[in-house]
Amino acid sequence: MGFLDRFSPQLLSALRFISGLLFMAHGTTKLFGFPPTEMFAQSPEQFTLIWFAGVIELVTGALIAIGLFTRPAAFLASGTMAAAYWMAHATQSFYPVQNGGDAAILFCFAFLYIAAAGPGPLSVDSIISKKR
Repeated sequence: MGFLDRFSPQLLSALRFISGLLFMAHGTTKLFGFPPTEMFAQSPEQFTLIWFAGVIELVTGALIAIGLFTRPAAFLASGTMAAAYWMAHATQSFYPVQNGGDAAILFCFAFLYIAAAGPGPLSVDSIISKKR
């Protein structure tokens, strides 16, 4: 698969962008009810754990999507998903496909990778670092 090697930086940017948008959607669902879901038909009460999770998802998702402060945002998002998995999903069942935690695991490791690898070339962070 060596022919894909030359696209690796751009694919990192694509992974970052799509992961950030999807993560941000979890935050908008919790905080604003958009897009509407059965689970979050009502917004969580302010300053509860789930409300803070929504704020983190919204803010870090947006930062990750545009590639601004990418590494710290992705690291915080990764930790949030690890905590969400162990606190909300793992207690329901050992198997992620049964406990609904497979998305949390994927987000956790995708964001951990992005925190380590950086934002990729198509990002605000890259534009800022080129100006320096």
